[in-house]
Amino acid sequence: MTDPSQAATVLLKLYELRTEPALRQARAWFAFEFHPTSARDVLGTWLGPGHESAPYRMVTSYWDMAASLVTQGAIPAEMFNEANTEHIALFAKLRPFLAEVRSTTGYPDYLANIERVVEMLPAPEERIELFGRYVARQRALAAEGKQRPTYGGDAPALEKTMTENE
Repeated sequence: MTDPSQAATVLLKLYELRTEPALRQARAWFAFEFHPTSARDVLGTWLGPGHESAPYRMVTSYWDMAASLVTQGAIPAEMFNEANTEHIALFAKLRPFLAEVRSTTGYPDYLANIERVVEMLPAPEERIELFGRYVARQRALAAEGKQRPTYGGDAPALEKTMTENE
């Protein structure tokens, strides 16, 4: 059994990392500007050149790393899931494409830690559906032009910030 105070310390460190400016900016981009409609969109963003690859990788690797602390027993799943919900939204956004992304890349455990942690929730399908509605709402707002770019439209500056902080 994990010592609750040690787990809480790790959880607080994860929160501190989330407030780091480059990761905060990447998380905003992922939530409000990245709206894939296919595995091809995901793969093109993840593996492609340009300013979108860095924030995509930053967000997905951060949450998969954080989830690995749960799957490895450093943080109890209940504590982690009570303190965080963003990983559920990430999973809801990418789940429709994960099988194809995993197959195409030959990376069968891509984002598997996040998937396992989400599955540890009570009634995970209900939570995924709830966050799926949130993701759909953000996509609709973006389509209506109601989302502002997180980086002020300066893609080279964002790319420089992201690569400096990886």
